[in-house]
Amino acid sequence: MMIISSTEFKNNDFLLKEHEFNEFGGNGDNRSPELVWTDAPAGTKSFAITVYDPDAPTGSGFWHWVAFDIPVDTQLLQANAGQSDSSKLPTGTIQSRNDYGLFGFGGPCPPLGDKAHRYIFTVHALSVEKLGVDAETTNAVARFMIQANTLATAVITSYYQR
Repeated sequence: MMIISSTEFKNNDFLLKEHEFNEFGGNGDNRSPELVWTDAPAGTKSFAITVYDPDAPTGSGFWHWVAFDIPVDTQLLQANAGQSDSSKLPTGTIQSRNDYGLFGFGGPCPPLGDKAHRYIFTVHALSVEKLGVDAETTNAVARFMIQANTLATAVITSYYQR
């Protein structure tokens, strides 16, 4: 069974101020946390990472990060790997626009005074090396392709409140 973890937060723990988005009313550093995964199933040819907030007041949640075509020999994304320029990601990794409309990781930024929101970090083991879509593809289509090619997933959930 695949496992995902982080040295920066435990499952069901709170994210840190430095993870908070730095626009849209937020004033954090917009830094993606370190992520580590193990035990991908046989047949895995690449990975994808998604971060989703199901508690966002949109009627459909909020996608904070969609990254794919992560090489199969990758088992670690260092802290701040989700920068918009992809310079800290493994070569070949593609990041879609998040629901802020920006490429890369968009940190948590729930409305002030709202309940703590969940941030679901998922690593997907994929059956293909490349999804066949590019960064300009909407994150909805990229997520469709991720789901269509997923062999296994591992999830770690965090919370954040402002």
